[in-house]
Amino acid sequence: MKIQHIEVFPYRYPLQGFFKFLSGGRAAVAIKITADDGTVGWGQSVPIETWSDETFEASTIALRDYFAPRLIGHDPTDIPGAHRIMDRTIAGAFSIGMPITRAGIDLALHDLTGKLLGQSLAQMWGRSPGGPLTLSWTVNVTSLDDLDASFAEARQRGYRHYNIKVAPDLDFDVELARRVRRHSPDGFLWADANGGYDVATALRAARKLADAGVDVLESPVRPHQLSGFQSLKRLGALPIVMDEGVVSPVELIEFIRLGMLDGLAMKPARCGGLWSNKRQIEIIQQEGLMWLGSGLADPDISLAASLGLYGAFDLKTPAALNGPQFLASHVLQDPLRIEGDQAHVPIGPGLGIEVDESKIHQLIQQTREEKPVG
Repeated sequence: MKIQHIEVFPYRYPLQGFFKFLSGGRAAVAIKITADDGTVGWGQSVPIETWSDETFEASTIALRDYFAPRLIGHDPTDIPGAHRIMDRTIAGAFSIGMPITRAGIDLALHDLTGKLLGQSLAQMWGRSPGGPLTLSWTVNVTSLDDLDASFAEARQRGYRHYNIKVAPDLDFDVELARRVRRHSPDGFLWADANGGYDVATALRAARKLADAGVDVLESPVRPHQLSGFQSLKRLGALPIVMDEGVVSPVELIEFIRLGMLDGLAMKPARCGGLWSNKRQIEIIQQEGLMWLGSGLADPDISLAASLGLYGAFDLKTPAALNGPQFLASHVLQDPLRIEGDQAHVPIGPGLGIEVDESKIHQLIQQTREEKPVG
């Protein structure tokens, strides 16, 4: 079996509501890999320049002009081998090169392989599909006056658990946490600073947010501030969870050895796809640490992959997969099944979804009309 074609489709999804990292639509690059027997696998890269250094244009070029040509002729079922080819194609700096971009290739290969085998992701890994998964509502208001409207929408859509975006204003963050906790006294409340505190503020924040009812603190400081993470873990005021700094299993193992974290927020879209993220979950479980399910406002294809992974590994806490909260369209023949805050795991072969290519072309046209694609 050989890869015969790789096609790249850059476009943007329209938005609904405000999300601090997104403006002008949610960028995505769909990847269609066709094997020489005609079997097709779909994946998706979800670059976001306000969160990482992988832009929409850079991802499109890297996929089209670098990764795709090198992978033609490769066995699509040899996913580790495909990652080795991508390692040689675009070198990494601290970790692997362009992990958000290459995740789309990884997802498409898993989808194609599952279709060839007639197996879902869970079956490919010898596990049950699990699910449904409980979703968490993302609160990222810029004014406390906007909280009631956010709560009302969450309630109307059936959500019971919350994740809040915090940093750098600690006084605002503490009051936000208090109000969310009062609104949801029994819900899971997770604060994500996206590396927005300095170390001294983060140490104060851990104590104060714990007092306000927060259950876990994600990415309190920038990932290269290793001693800051060590100090926060030693403090023990809240479980400290890493996100942005962990791309591959290599640094995860190193950071665990350095005593920097109590757990990890998983994102297949961030770390090169399912192959890497599955191994990271296995490491976390072996070490007896916690893991959370998160995402990058993932659209349909990427979201399906995350649901398949988190369901197969029996995620216990509500997942901050907020694509359904903020995105206003999809490119699937049948939308993912989400009822209230319950997201059902796709169980068909591969990612368990069928892509409607005509919907992708409609979004490409809309994107071109609104903003040129690089």
